[in-house]
Amino acid sequence: MLIVPEKEIANLMTRAAAFDAVKGVFASMSAKTAYNFPVIREAIGHADALYGFKSGFDKAALNLGLKSGGYWPGNAEKGLTNHQSTIFLFDADTGKCRAIVGGNLLTALRTAAAAAVSVDCLARQESEVLGIVGAGHQAAFQLRAVAEQRDFKRVVAWNRSPEKLDTLRSVAEELGLGFEAVSLDELGAQSDVIVTITSSFDPILQQGQIRAGTHVACMGTDTKGKQEIAAALSGDARLFTDEIAQSVTIGEFQHPVAEGLVDQDRINELGAVINGTTAGRASDEEITIFDGTGVGLQDLAVASAVVELAVGQGVAQDVEF
Repeated sequence: MLIVPEKEIANLMTRAAAFDAVKGVFASMSAKTAYNFPVIREAIGHADALYGFKSGFDKAALNLGLKSGGYWPGNAEKGLTNHQSTIFLFDADTGKCRAIVGGNLLTALRTAAAAAVSVDCLARQESEVLGIVGAGHQAAFQLRAVAEQRDFKRVVAWNRSPEKLDTLRSVAEELGLGFEAVSLDELGAQSDVIVTITSSFDPILQQGQIRAGTHVACMGTDTKGKQEIAAALSGDARLFTDEIAQSVTIGEFQHPVAEGLVDQDRINELGAVINGTTAGRASDEEITIFDGTGVGLQDLAVASAVVELAVGQGVAQDVEF
């Protein structure tokens, strides 16, 4: 069995490799050659933590396995990342565990890659202003990945605690982009692309704050009850997601569907756009929304790529098991 420790991931997985892996998984899901198993995600009643499993099987790539982990909100005070996870890969022919891979950085990279793929597929080509809602650990990953998809000139950002935007400002400046902390009204009025990456249980962006032609990537809602945008916004937009079943149960679109504002049939798989079986953006005036719920197959794809790289570079630990 191979082990790829968390400390090795940064030297192995690139944003480009994560983008390719996630895009390929979305395409395979839509082609029905890969599927996710039901998600388990529960509050454990200790340390305010959420813990669960995401798993699946990609028949084409023979990636079988699961990611185990969750969210520990007090970890930052201990010098740890709040999101903690480990990915387990199994041999599809025998069921034996073939690899254990550190999942913290990979989760951040694959989540950012999903938003980047949605921007690549759905945002207007001439998009110049990128809006970021949220300034947690994941926000900088989102900024770096999404900024590569269009010729952005400026970044505008909002966070409940504005002082936490300094990290995003530094990343924007590093990328050669102008940066401004703004109100939500200003963010919606200026942005061509908006990424929301929060843990909110109340809608942050409201109907009327988003201008025509905007692409919105909602990346923070992954639990029943979480919500980043007003349900009414979905009624005015073209809707896309990684997996429809997950989106309407624990993702952003759980709310408009539950409120009867959106029929589930209106939600499109982003993989279908990649495969050319569903149209993407239809006009420059259309609002598009991508609900990135985060599927287990994303984790398996990036973990499998890392294992291959780790073996090639001699940093994978091989142990008897």
